[in-house]
Amino acid sequence: MKIGVVGAGLMGGEIALVFALGGFEVLLNDRDEVVLQRGIDRLATLLDKGVARGMYAAEAKDEALARITPATDIALLSGCDLVSEAVFEALEVKQEVLKTLDAVCQPDCILTSNTSTLPISTLSAALAPARRPRFIGAHFFSPVSRMALVEVIPSFDTALETSAPVVEILRRIGKSPIVVKDVAGFAVNRLLHAMLIEAVKLVEEGVATPEDLDTACRLGLGHPIGPFALMDAVSSGLCLQVQQILHDAYGERFRPPALLKQRVAGGFVGGAGRPGWTTASGR
Repeated sequence: MKIGVVGAGLMGGEIALVFALGGFEVLLNDRDEVVLQRGIDRLATLLDKGVARGMYAAEAKDEALARITPATDIALLSGCDLVSEAVFEALEVKQEVLKTLDAVCQPDCILTSNTSTLPISTLSAALAPARRPRFIGAHFFSPVSRMALVEVIPSFDTALETSAPVVEILRRIGKSPIVVKDVAGFAVNRLLHAMLIEAVKLVEEGVATPEDLDTACRLGLGHPIGPFALMDAVSSGLCLQVQQILHDAYGERFRPPALLKQRVAGGFVGGAGRPGWTTASGR
């Protein structure tokens, strides 16, 4: 099989990487050549670190990179058997990409979306009726190279002949897929953001500091990372965006906290060296 990935950002790049490490030939597409090259360079750095930690042999690193072919022309994905859309988390952007893929990919190609919140059946509306049974959600978790879970989300139209092969392919690349009903936010993000919202409210109310709440979640709940360190890692801006989508879908229980909105507006979002919850400059 040949795999295509659209979007060479943090998620798309690592999705391409795990398929390549699993032995698949991968075309990584992004219309921005600079973003595409930066994505490939980042994968090389990730693999170098993995070799240093003994996670991969040097030969495996070289073989994985050799299996990833950069492509700025999305039409080159026409020969792929499965294509993962991993572009910006906005309905209009994703539907436009899916519409293009529907036009260029062969009829039996499976299309997947890495959306973390948008209902798959809503995204499916951008596809021709004949394509919809071959479309499914496959939500990877960040960092994709280390997180085993993938939520597999069939839409109203997804055929069983699509779901089963996708689950099998994900297992072949070392992932642990779970099948989830097609609702906004699916399962994990609804659980996660209920916790993140409450964590920010605890800070708003002066109950505890972000540092102490991170410690409480790590040592009291057994979480590998606390909620504020996690928000810094994925960026508070993305968290706010997801919570706004969940609020639109489910109402008051997912209303983003005022403090989170204020910090995002002020640029205290974390990630890429920017101030966040867990850095002194973020206070």
